[in-house]
Amino acid sequence: MFDFTAKSIVVTGGTSGIGRAIARAFSEAGANVIAAGLPSGEDPIADVDVEIVDVADGTAIAQLFEKIPEVDVLVNAAGIIRREEEFGLDVFAHVIDVNLTGVMRACMAARPKLAKTKGCIVNIASMLSFFGGPRAPAYSASKGGIAQLTRSLAVAWAADGIRVNAVAPGWIATPLTRELQNDAARSDRLLARTPFGRWGLPSEVAGPVLFLSSEAASFVTGAILTVDGGYSAA
Repeated sequence: MFDFTAKSIVVTGGTSGIGRAIARAFSEAGANVIAAGLPSGEDPIADVDVEIVDVADGTAIAQLFEKIPEVDVLVNAAGIIRREEEFGLDVFAHVIDVNLTGVMRACMAARPKLAKTKGCIVNIASMLSFFGGPRAPAYSASKGGIAQLTRSLAVAWAADGIRVNAVAPGWIATPLTRELQNDAARSDRLLARTPFGRWGLPSEVAGPVLFLSSEAASFVTGAILTVDGGYSAA
């Protein structure tokens, strides 16, 4: 649906789950894609370069963007969840460091090159940017932070011509949600509230990301687009 021929795209968390689907979609749209993330054990995607990088490692993130000649789009899809373990302060801090501070690290490292290309950033927020998550306080806090970081950078960097938006996925079938998918009772409760009545696919998040990265969204910045099958409207 979109043409990104010769565009340079970096997807953190691009080796698995939603990030992997986004990397594939950009590649199929003609882009030069770097999937930056941790090893996932999944088969490589044709024509997508993989860089093994931990977004919690500021030096590694800086080095990654130093060696990339040009960046048109940065997608921040790296994220972890530890559920009940997040009530421990060490785990809480680690989840925040990966999910929120890791996004800021990547944004800051990419900013000079995005300013040159008048590029854009798309962050991956969540339904838990808007709702409380009783089993995952750090994940929920980090995703609430992503929403506000997205809005703040959109305002701060508009003068550079950099657009900053986010998508907020609902219940998407990925390795991160496998525990919930496998719990029939809990899965049924979630899907009962979802008007479409099913789990979303990672590829269904990729399409909105490509839209927000395209010229079709040239006057869109600071937006958080829900991709949840109607869950947040129900």
